[in-house]
Formats: sequence, structure tokens, C-alpha cells
Amino acid sequence: MDTRVLIAGAGPTGLTLAIELARRDVAVRIIDKAETFFQGSRGDGLQPRTLEIFEDLGVLDAVLAAGAAPVPMQIHVGGEVVGERAMFEPVEPTPDKPYPTGFFLGQSQTEGILRDRLAEFGVHVELATALAGFEQDDEGVTATLSTGETVRAEYLVGADGGKSFVRKALGIAFEGTTDESIRMLLGDVHAEGLDRNYGHWFGASDDPMRGMMFSPLPGTPWFQFGSPLGDGDLDVETALPAIQARLDELTGGGITLSDLAWSTVWRPNVRLAASFRSGRVFLAGDAAHVHPPTGGQGLNTGVGDGYNLGWKLADGAPELLDSYELERRTNAARVLGISTELMRKYTDGDEDAHRRGEETQQLDISYRGGPLSPAGDGALRPGDRAPDAPLLASDGSRVRLFELFRGPHATRLVFGDGEVGEHAHRILPAGSTPVGGALVDDGGHAYAAYDVKPGAEVLVRPDGYVWSVS
Repeated sequence: MDTRVLIAGAGPTGLTLAIELARRDVAVRIIDKAETFFQGSRGDGLQPRTLEIFEDLGVLDAVLAAGAAPVPMQIHVGGEVVGERAMFEPVEPTPDKPYPTGFFLGQSQTEGILRDRLAEFGVHVELATALAGFEQDDEGVTATLSTGETVRAEYLVGADGGKSFVRKALGIAFEGTTDESIRMLLGDVHAEGLDRNYGHWFGASDDPMRGMMFSPLPGTPWFQFGSPLGDGDLDVETALPAIQARLDELTGGGITLSDLAWSTVWRPNVRLAASFRSGRVFLAGDAAHVHPPTGGQGLNTGVGDGYNLGWKLADGAPELLDSYELERRTNAARVLGISTELMRKYTDGDEDAHRRGEETQQLDISYRGGPLSPAGDGALRPGDRAPDAPLLASDGSRVRLFELFRGPHATRLVFGDGEVGEHAHRILPAGSTPVGGALVDDGGHAYAAYDVKPGAEVLVRPDGYVWSVS
């Protein structure tokens, strides 16, 4: 074989998957048909679960340094600030949820950080290289590239977006709808005269829910803008003068737009692939599911796909590969429902449309009852996300459960007495003396979060979900 896994598409999904494979020493190639790397915001909201994944991948520090926490939204009507709304209610980190709220970073910056991490493993994105065709047999996939090269791989993954060549070539239905009755003007632009400490909604005086939104993009001079379009906006221009005129109509002037990075008229395309796998070919990210931008679910769900699929492809066990579609398609369907409901709130003029609740954070994703999760009792069951918690080592240093999970391995937690070894750790109750390499449950958080008694063992999957409790 030329390579173990060929990935078509170098967005956040494909990059996450490539890192997962490369750090397990799996031979991987990642190609993209684009001539240059994407520049723009698009998926700029990072959910708490994605931040946990990024910690495991070793990119969280770079993401936090480049991005920013959500800023409040100022509401302007008739040239006056009439209110202020927060996207999230303030939430303090807890021992089991270290990243309780979302974070903002433009998609192109996120991709750049992931590419840099991938390069540390000696793998680089091959630009201007499209997938021209492929055939599969019992032993692997033979792919033809636009460069004329023929590649033989064990597996092919289509992470090539909503118009996926891979999905279409497989003949997999992309079930759902494109709603032409709902449209929005979107893009990135410089906005001189806007306070970057806030997002801004400029509402029309006669209808405050009709207007334009501007949100600062951390680490860049741009704002992302969005404007719902009504029945009278049938032939909307997306050039800078038309966007400036739209804003001036709402504000009376005073804000100067320039350097339009991109703009488009967006229509909600809500779709889910009928299957995420055909033999040795898999679909992930937008190739498998496309979301409205409401709720910030698309990029995050794609990252979750890559994180779920990576360790399974590296192992290659049939039961693991079979579990990918069952776990991730079920989750994608649920998340599509959340983002679609939020989109309806926007179009209906719901005043709470800008707010985000726990349902968007992806911390409640569970594979409980799935093919890799036997039945179990207790608050924490096989298939649930394994919580974080602080521990105390014998030298007085502190360590977190997420630090024990970090890396490409599964982790075994032994609560109390029991045999331990590599990637297996004995955790003693709070107040115990940390001897013999054991770790003490600092403050009783670990025992409480895992709802276990002394003598219990918990096996945690490489992607941070409970595999078994005994």
C-alpha cells in the first residue's frame, strides 16, 4: 500500500483526522483541490467539547492565544444603543467541565493551527490536488488524483465538504432540504468606527428585528457580518458598496466598511447523508452533514467526526469501523435538529435567538447504548463523556484526569486497590496518602464525577468516552 489512509479535504474535519492518524504513526496523506488555503471566518464558534478535543490534540494553547471569549452584543436602533445581550450566561469552570462556555476563532486561523500541528508529525496538506476518481476492492482503495498520480490506500475518507465528490461518487443520498424562503447576507469586512469589545446588532427603526449583525473576529481586523433578507431582497448585491448602503440605511452613517474579504447570500441547506460509510470509504464533516450557521454546530460536529474515526481507522478492528456510522450519524441527526430550531428562532424574530444554552456545547454527546457500550448502572455509563477531575500525586504535584487521557491510548482508572500498568492509574479516595505511584482524588471530585465505589474500574476510550465500568 502507498498509504494507510487517504483523506480528501483539508478543512477542520480532515485535519483533525490526519492528526489523529499521524500521532499513531499511521501513514496518511491529506489532499485538497483548493489552490490556496482558505481565508475567512465561516465556522468561528468553538464549543466546549471541541476545546477538550483540542487539548488532547495538543493545539489548545495556540487556539486560546489566537481567539477570544464571547463578547456581549450591543443592540442599536435609530442610532442609539438600546440594550445589551450576552450570548452565554457567565459560567465558572468546574472540576469536571474545564471549558464551560464557547470560544471564538476564525475558521482559517483554526485550520492554520491544525496544519502546524500536523506538520510536527511530518505530514503536510497537498494543495491543488483533487480526487478525480476511485475504485475499491476487498483489500483497499485505488484513487486517481488530478495530478495524474494513482494512489493505493487501505481506506479513503471524504472530508470534502457539502458538495462532496466522494459522496456523489458512492451514490449516497444527501437527505434534507434547501430552504429558498430563508436567506442571509454573510461575509467578513473591516468596519471603522465599531467598538471591537462588542458585537453589534443594528435594527431598523420600524422593525428592530430586521437589520445587520457585526461580530469582531479575534486576531484579525475584520468583523463577520450577517443580515437576514426579506421578500423584497430578491436580487441582493454582495459587493462592498451595496453592503455599505445597507448599513447606512440602518445607522444613518458613521461606520465605514472596507476590505471585503468575502461575501455571499446564504440559504439554509440542512442535509444528512443516508450513510457515512461504503466499504472502505468513509464520509466525515460537511460531506456527511451540513448545518445552518445558527448554534455553531457544523465545524464542531466535523471535528468530532475526525476525532471519533481516527483511532478506529488506526486500529482497523471491524467492530470499531462499524461503530463509526452508528455513533456519529445519530449524533449528527440530533445536532441538526438543534441548529435548525435556532435558525427558526432567528427567522421568527425571537429575542432569545442570540443566546446559547447547554444544548449547543456538545458536552452531552453520548454513545450510551451504542455498539461499543455495554449496559451499565450509575450516573456515568459506558458511552458517556469521561469527566475531568483534579488529582494529587505523591510528590505534591497536581494532575488532571484529562492529562492522563491525553494521547492516542485508552486509559484505565482503578478506584482503590487493583493492578495497574502503562496507561492504567490507581486513584485513592480523598484524604488518602498518595503512595506507590497512586493518585489521590483531590477534593473528592473524581469519585463523585464517576459515581463509583472503591474497587471499581473504568476504561476510557482514546476519544475520551467511557468504554466500560466494572
